[in-house]
Amino acid sequence: MARSKPSKQLSEAEVDRFLMAAEALHLSIIKPFISPHCDHYRQTRVLHEVLLKTVRDVTGKEVEFIRWNTTGPVRPPTVG
Repeated sequence: MARSKPSKQLSEAEVDRFLMAAEALHLSIIKPFISPHCDHYRQTRVLHEVLLKTVRDVTGKEVEFIRWNTTGPVRPPTVG
């Protein structure tokens, strides 16, 4: 049986699964209410930045699952 050649990019279904997992990780990073002065807080912020960059690199788009408050970007209303 011949080996198949690996893909050079993720399929649409794989990207969708990746985004779902990334969103779950994002929520687990931002959920804990810990002091911004502790090491754990700083390390989770580093991890979060890497996660957001990776999502942008893989999808080529801005991260859609981030919900900003009123002081940052907001999504325009969807029609329909």
